Amino acid sequence: MMRQSMEWRLPSRRIVYALGTAIVVVTLLLFQFRPSTSSPFGHRSRSWAAASGPMRDIRNSTLGFEKIFVVGLPSRSDRRDGMVLQAALSDMEIEFIDGVKGADVPDKAVPMTLPDSKRLPDASIGSWRAHMNAVREIVHRNLSSALILEDDTDWDIRIRDQLHDFALSAHALTQPLRGRPGVYADPTYPQPSGDASEPLPEMDFYQLPATVPPTTSPYGDDWDVLWVGHCGMHFPFRDSKTVPQARIIRLDDETVAPKKNLWTINIPFTLKETYPEHTRAYHHAQEGVCTLGYALSQRGARRLLHEVALKDVGAPYDILLRFYCEGDKGRSPGRQCLATQPSLFHHHRPAGPASANSDISNHGQNGEFNEKALTDMVRWSVRLNAEALMEGRTDFVDQWPDE
Repeated sequence: MMRQSMEWRLPSRRIVYALGTAIVVVTLLLFQFRPSTSSPFGHRSRSWAAASGPMRDIRNSTLGFEKIFVVGLPSRSDRRDGMVLQAALSDMEIEFIDGVKGADVPDKAVPMTLPDSKRLPDASIGSWRAHMNAVREIVHRNLSSALILEDDTDWDIRIRDQLHDFALSAHALTQPLRGRPGVYADPTYPQPSGDASEPLPEMDFYQLPATVPPTTSPYGDDWDVLWVGHCGMHFPFRDSKTVPQARIIRLDDETVAPKKNLWTINIPFTLKETYPEHTRAYHHAQEGVCTLGYALSQRGARRLLHEVALKDVGAPYDILLRFYCEGDKGRSPGRQCLATQPSLFHHHRPAGPASANSDISNHGQNGEFNEKALTDMVRWSVRLNAEALMEGRTDFVDQWPDE
């Protein structure tokens, strides 16, 4: 009788063990996509083991692009020193594109195709020409893609995690739904109707739809510009007939600074005013300001060279890039430009005279002095944690901590 009872109970224990194992596996998978709370503000140590194909390329030395270009004047050796160190500490390979002094660009080389066209100030002309030289290199070398940074930018130690999440969102915004050719999660993509009365397509980052995996780039197969470094960006306007409307909202992003430390040139700041603390958004670009960091595909670079290098230069470069993305001011519509708020690349402001902060705008005219270095809105700044990184420490300084 005892033996028969034991034989009867053994299968039940196996079932219990199997159920327990299944629960553990499911729990681990859930934690893969939700921030943990084991550190001061829920920093995740992402497992890249599941990444495959192009997505794994985000881990490489060019962040999944073929090249990383840094634009800046050769005379700013201080900035080049800083960028070389930052790149080395981030396991990144960069290549410099020499900045241009606007006074050296003759009138004949500046397209002024409208009857009332006037030459911009030299600082704006120099910035435009330097960026066009970087864009031209992408086309000339037939690069599949390139990230273009300005020489005063800084980024978070977790930039690859941030770009990985940006890529996942880009797939949801531009890749067809899996098993449904020609159908997208965003009903306004690729061509919105401009009907502001239609429901706003808003997606939860943690419940993104299954889409066709990209084959050409970790960021998707259909993009022109990834505007990941800026001074402000609007959500797509509801009445726009050229910019798709969907936005992806990610709550509890540990890399987003507290609201009190967020700022924008574009008002209203809808992200800050509408959503909870530590919210990040991904969407198509609308009225971007500043070109601290942006990526171009080969297709995007060719189109940009045509639309911005060879058409009327009637505004600073960041505004021309806005016109390009939105099909405005004589530029063709239908460009796919993706962005994130807050930006991933920001201005670094070293300690010292404020006049050194820019070679385009006038800063520190009244003798202002930066008492300490800072980087706008970046929590674990590479530049400000350089010593810890060089010494192999992980006690990183969060320059914008929660109270």
